[in-house]
Amino acid sequence: MAVNLKDPQSIFGVTVTGRGGEKLGKVDGIYLDNDTQRPEWAAVKSGLFGSHISLVPLATADLAGNELRVPFDKDALQSAPHHDPDRELSVQEEKQLFEHYGVPYGGESVTARTGQGGQTTQAGYTDSASAAGRTGDRIEDRIEDRAGDRVERAAGHDVSGPNTDDAMTRSEERMRVGTETTEAGRARLRKYVVTEHVTQTVPVSHEEVRIEREPITESNVGAATDGPEISEEEHEVTLHAERPVTQTEAVPVERVRMGKETVTEEQQVSGQVRKEEIEASGVESTGRTGRRTDER
Repeated sequence: MAVNLKDPQSIFGVTVTGRGGEKLGKVDGIYLDNDTQRPEWAAVKSGLFGSHISLVPLATADLAGNELRVPFDKDALQSAPHHDPDRELSVQEEKQLFEHYGVPYGGESVTARTGQGGQTTQAGYTDSASAAGRTGDRIEDRIEDRAGDRVERAAGHDVSGPNTDDAMTRSEERMRVGTETTEAGRARLRKYVVTEHVTQTVPVSHEEVRIEREPITESNVGAATDGPEISEEEHEVTLHAERPVTQTEAVPVERVRMGKETVTEEQQVSGQVRKEEIEASGVESTGRTGRRTDER
C-alpha cells in the first residue's frame, strides 16, 4: 500500500520500520515540496527521548496500517546528512540526502516522478533562484486542506511534531543501583617441603683406661707368682664409646582447610542522569514572585 500523500497528517506519530522489521523511530514531521506541494520527506525521531531527527524519502516508503516501512536500516538513518529542522532544505542538502539513500535524483520532484500520492504528473523544479528552498516547509508549519484553506493550529501545538494538548510533559532519568555477583579471585591450599636445621643435645658415654695398683697379699700371692720370675708381657683392653645417631620419621601434626565468609562493606557509586527543564519565553512578568512549576 503506497503512502497516502493526500493526507500527510495521517502518518504523524506512526512507527517507522526498516529492513527486517527493525524499529527506527516515529514520524515527527513531513516536508512539502514548494513547487508541487507534495510531501517529499518524513522527519523520523529516534534515539533516547527522540533526540535524533533524520529525514527519509517518502518516495521509497510504504504505509501498512500504523507502520511506515522504508528500505533502510538504523545505520543509514543515523549517518544521514544532518538538517536543521528550523530552516528550509536547500537543493544541495536535498541532493546529498538522495545520494545517501541511493535514490535517483535529477532535480525534479521524486514523489511526482515515482507516481506517489495517486498522481503520475511530471512536475519539475524550476531553475530559478527560488528553487534554492523548494523543499523545506514542514507540513506542521503550513498544512493546507483539500480546498486550499490554511488549517489553524490547535491549542498546545507542538512545533516539533503533531498537535498535542495544552500541557508539556517533563521527564528525567533516575539512577537505579543494585548489585551483581562476579568472580573476584581464587584461593587454593598448596603443600610444599621445607628443610631446616635442627640441633639437639644428647648424652653419650665412652670407656677410658684406669690404672689400678694393689699390694701383694696372701690372697693374691699365688696369682702374682704364677709364671716365670722375670719375663715380658702385654695385656690389651678393648674400650667402648657411644656416638649420636639420628633418624627421622613423619608424624601428622595438624589439619588445615579453607573456609569462606561474607564481609559486607559500603561503596559509593556515581553516574550521570539527564532531566528535562521547562522554561517559558515571551511571557510578561506579573510582578509576583513564585517558583517554577517544574521545581519540586
